[in-house]
Amino acid sequence: MPIQSRWTTPVPEVSLTTWLFGSASAPLPDRKVFIDTENPDTRFLTFSDFRLWSARTALGLQRSGLRRGDRVLVFSGNDIFFPVLFTGIIMAGGIFTGASPAFTPNELAQQLSDSGASIVFAATGLLRTAQEEVKLVSSYQIRTYAFDHSLGNCNPKDFGAGSWTKLLADAEDVKDFDWVEPSDPKSTICCLNYSSGTTGKPKGVEISHYSYVANGEAVVLHNRLYPNHKKRTQRSRVLCFMPMYHAAAQTQYAINFPKMGVPTYVMPAYNFEKMLQHVQAFEISYLGCAPPIMLSLAKSSLCNKYDLSSITEITCGTAPLAREVAEEVQKLWPVPLRIGQGWGMTELTCTSTICHPTCEDITTVGEAAPNITIKIMDGDREITQPNKAGELWVAGPTVMRGYWRNPKATRESVVEDSDGTRWLKTGDIGYADRYGPGALLYIVDRLKELIKVKGFQVAPAELEGLLLDRKDVIDAGVVGVVVSGEELPRAYVVKNSDVTEQEIMQWVESKLAKYKWLRGGVAFVDNIPRTRSGKIVRRVLRERAQAEVGNQQSAVSIRAKLS
Repeated sequence: MPIQSRWTTPVPEVSLTTWLFGSASAPLPDRKVFIDTENPDTRFLTFSDFRLWSARTALGLQRSGLRRGDRVLVFSGNDIFFPVLFTGIIMAGGIFTGASPAFTPNELAQQLSDSGASIVFAATGLLRTAQEEVKLVSSYQIRTYAFDHSLGNCNPKDFGAGSWTKLLADAEDVKDFDWVEPSDPKSTICCLNYSSGTTGKPKGVEISHYSYVANGEAVVLHNRLYPNHKKRTQRSRVLCFMPMYHAAAQTQYAINFPKMGVPTYVMPAYNFEKMLQHVQAFEISYLGCAPPIMLSLAKSSLCNKYDLSSITEITCGTAPLAREVAEEVQKLWPVPLRIGQGWGMTELTCTSTICHPTCEDITTVGEAAPNITIKIMDGDREITQPNKAGELWVAGPTVMRGYWRNPKATRESVVEDSDGTRWLKTGDIGYADRYGPGALLYIVDRLKELIKVKGFQVAPAELEGLLLDRKDVIDAGVVGVVVSGEELPRAYVVKNSDVTEQEIMQWVESKLAKYKWLRGGVAFVDNIPRTRSGKIVRRVLRERAQAEVGNQQSAVSIRAKLS
């Protein structure tokens, strides 16, 4: 009995750029869509500018030899011209792939080699890494362009690169330009967004034009559910500090907000205090963020220095948000602040659930988004009981085409019914409060991250949420560690007081069932390793845990000796 969305909406079978801009030549409004937070008065792009610069990029790429389906890699932090590269590559008939600016040459070379990109746009500060990466991938010719609005003291020629501005076609030349319109938007890939999926090394996720458009249509419909949505949209101002190479930021800030007419203030990189400053200065109304930022809002005294009253809504995603953290954040506002959780995956073009404007439950990730169907599975058996957890499978127009050049991984992740319905096995564990349209969904944890203690499943997110309820805990990450052949929970904690490991272990024992106790121990650390999107890098913690206490005596015995 799959859970259907309460809403359906038509999905136009057009290119992403046609959906976004309408046409290549019809007049567009001169409203600002991207504003540089560092130079807001002089450095911005209007909606009309956005299309023009994208067309200049697209025509320049075509003249340089780009063919349909060629991959182009962008290696850069945030900038108001990042969306220009994104849409320009797609307009030209190419396939966009973005890489984290934190990548080492080896990591970048792996993505470059796997994607087969023939062109790289690299921020000037990252050119040296890009140059080393190109040397590592020497089986084919790769052209590198320095991507920066102002090149400053960096001479791209020193790195075997030309300025991306030299590639651009003249504004006059694009008057008769029209972008490449795919014959079949459902099967034509426009992006390769890299993701580890449910497990394993990063894989290229093939996302079609149709899936991006379907995501956009669902978000637009969700926006219309708000009372006085037109006035709400006119008042909206958003702040982008999420990395634009990531699918979550692409869909929202590079596509959906410009489409809806909402101005985006772009931060070059995330900094908590600067974020607070920009909220006050630009009267930001909405924040999209990850749990670590919510933690900072809940626990940092810096919040008291700035006027945050313009914010009326926060959406948190990438990992489960603890109720206690959300409630602490709400206390910062004198009027009710709407906090909602979002849930999705790169493989699902990001948006899979939405929180209805009337939903007041801050622990749910909402209900099935428009056009989305969800079922909860225990292996190959469908669960139809409320409040019983299982793996979430999702079907709908936003499901990826597959993993790039990896049919085995695709077969392991996508199940096709006899009627052609394609289900993505998400690897996320969750449950529904009931079965039927409008059912609220709750995420427990990742399938591969659950800790098995004497046959019981322990969700790290539950323990992390409990630990974060303590005032002396700033951040926490929990993983399983094998001690004397038994898997046990172990916590890594960032503290702000003289609390001891023993005190935290005893406190958890007073709150939870015995099989959830931190018998793998507690260790204090300076920070919890996280991806740029906020997810805990549990692999790093697991490796550390195994090196520290793996195959040794249990932490309970260790604690007994301490007491």
